[in-house]
Amino acid sequence: MHLEIITPDRKVFEGEVSSARFPGADGLFEVLNNHAPMISALKEGDVVLNNGATTFRIEGGVVEVLRNNVIVLAEGASA
Repeated sequence: MHLEIITPDRKVFEGEVSSARFPGADGLFEVLNNHAPMISALKEGDVVLNNGATTFRIEGGVVEVLRNNVIVLAEGASA
C-alpha cells in the first residue's frame, strides 16, 4: 500500500509499505493491505512501518485509509 506522512512544512515520507502501526487516540492500531476505509485521530507517538524496519515520531494528527492509500497529516514528525 502507498503511505505518505505529511507535516505543515514538508513531506516526511512517501513510499510503499506492507504494514503501518499508528498511535491512535484510543490506542495502537495496525493497517495492512486492503484495510477497510477509515479516518482516525492520532496522538503523539511512533508510526512503525514494515514491522519495525522504519519508525517516525509524530506529534499527533490524523490518518486516512482509503483503497490502499494511507495519508498521515501530522502536526510534526521526525525520523
